[in-house]
Amino acid sequence: MQVGLATVNRDMSCLRNQAKANIKRYIDERLPEEYEKCLVGLTAITREAWNTVANTEDKREKIHALSLAKECYSMKLDLLTNATVVDDAIRFVSRKSKENVKSPSSSSNKESNEPDYDEDQLEERQEEETGEIITNQVF
Repeated sequence: MQVGLATVNRDMSCLRNQAKANIKRYIDERLPEEYEKCLVGLTAITREAWNTVANTEDKREKIHALSLAKECYSMKLDLLTNATVVDDAIRFVSRKSKENVKSPSSSSNKESNEPDYDEDQLEERQEEETGEIITNQVF
């Protein structure tokens, strides 16, 4: 294709910066809103399940409603205990943003000094720093 290495590196740098901006916007704007919607929805479902338990005489329906309430409590507990993961992600993005503002790279072709971590390595690193085991589950 006869495209210069400098051009490719500039394009890659631009794409990396766009990806970082997209992640930052998602973490700052979208994630807290979705998190709150999940908590509000689970609370509403739990309330309705308890209303069903109180207002029905059918044993099967009561058992189903109690099972639903139990599942909602479990999901809500998972969301609340994994809030540290969300907070860590927000702190990480804001710290990286501040670092990029304070020390812009002198050359657009310069490779990033950030180590590449896969998900397991990040969890191990967080364990080492905080002494906590952090799990993140998808429902």
